[in-house]
Amino acid sequence: MTVPSDVELNAVGVLKRRVIEARILAPVVHAMAAEFGVERVHEILRQVIVGIAKAQGSGMAESCGGTSVEEFADTLEYWKADGALEMEVLERSEKRLSYNVTRCRYAEMYRELGIPELGAILSCGRDAALIEGFNPTVQLTRTQTLLGGAPHCDFRYRRTDS
Repeated sequence: MTVPSDVELNAVGVLKRRVIEARILAPVVHAMAAEFGVERVHEILRQVIVGIAKAQGSGMAESCGGTSVEEFADTLEYWKADGALEMEVLERSEKRLSYNVTRCRYAEMYRELGIPELGAILSCGRDAALIEGFNPTVQLTRTQTLLGGAPHCDFRYRRTDS
């Protein structure tokens, strides 16, 4: 058997992948937290997710054939698949990408499963590391999230190398 690549897994849809991941991980994380403490288990989970996201960002850059802000913007379709995200693009240029996510079915799913704190780690916690893996000269600033109770998530990417 050949293990599918991240690109091939995207055919399933990122939202469906996150539902599967959450349903498997949540009971494991809860059991480990009961044994070792919530803070420590969540910190280890954050570290693992950041490492995975950086590697996925690097793999995305390879599959895109480049690391420009424009090429990164083209990858947003993967996360929007199946109506997972509704967003308002504010700026899209060679050096900047700014948008607000006004509906996030990822956040809704984590709330429905009763694990919003894990959603913040498993999904929201990936974003900065993903772009770092994709292109370390692009910085993400995000001051609020829907999962955190804000009216929208504010994603602001900018190239810092020029």
